Amino acid sequence: MIELKELTKTFGETEAVRRVSVTIREGAVFGLIGTNGAGKSTLLRLTAGILKPDAGLALVDNMPVYDNVHAKARLFFIADEPYFFAAAAPRDMERYYSSVYREFDRERFYLYLASFGLDGRRRISTFSKGMKKQLSIIAGLCARTRYLLCDETFDGLDPVMRQGVKSIFAREMQEREFTPVIASHNLRELEDICDHVGLLHQGGVLLSRDLEEMKCNIQKVQCVFADREEETRLLKRLRIVKSERRGSLLTLTLRGQREEIIAMFAAADCLFYEVLPLSLEEIFISETEVEGYDVKKIILG
Repeated sequence: MIELKELTKTFGETEAVRRVSVTIREGAVFGLIGTNGAGKSTLLRLTAGILKPDAGLALVDNMPVYDNVHAKARLFFIADEPYFFAAAAPRDMERYYSSVYREFDRERFYLYLASFGLDGRRRISTFSKGMKKQLSIIAGLCARTRYLLCDETFDGLDPVMRQGVKSIFAREMQEREFTPVIASHNLRELEDICDHVGLLHQGGVLLSRDLEEMKCNIQKVQCVFADREEETRLLKRLRIVKSERRGSLLTLTLRGQREEIIAMFAAADCLFYEVLPLSLEEIFISETEVEGYDVKKIILG
């Protein structure tokens, strides 16, 4: 488990991370969402022990991570712009990573290189951005660490490769103790992989919730009522987060369990009703608007 307790980091007059407290449980995919400049990269570097916090504490399996080789051995950090040695080829980086990570899987490393179509002898400096990202992901997976910290991992990958990497993450989680932490500015990239999502804005966490719990407690319903009187009567009983009308069609975002809401509509005089799936984006917009934040400006620009 990773525990971040009141983490704070300042660069000059800029407070990049402000009193962040988050718990990342094992065996789940944690998504860290935020715009560029929100503090995601700084928070990941604090978590990895690359940066020393000005205040607060980052713990990995109950061990302080900064200046602690035992804690750092359980982490692999993939930066937004991965660093490789000058003039190095993938096989050179394999030798280096093998010397740092005791459980580095050399055989799997070369199998992944072949699967991804990467030449182990070619200089990495000639690789495209996407190829460098692929190589960093391969190295992170083959290090066999318990936690993989990924900063904008899917940025630069084509859609097919993104799905391939997500599938590999899922397989690794089935085979061993493996917890990916993925930072991104794009909610849509993480929707089909994350179990828990934290929203970071201006250095602080606005929201940190389990996705399944969020999905169970908020529903989207499209409906048409027989008359306005019946509509008014039912709407008074519902916990409405958002309401939109197009002619006679009413679209409602509601709080409550799916079965409870279906029962209420089934008992009402409705010409038509349908419970629709909510996207991760819609859930976050609904949750943060309740807290007084305009998340559409934060995550959508």
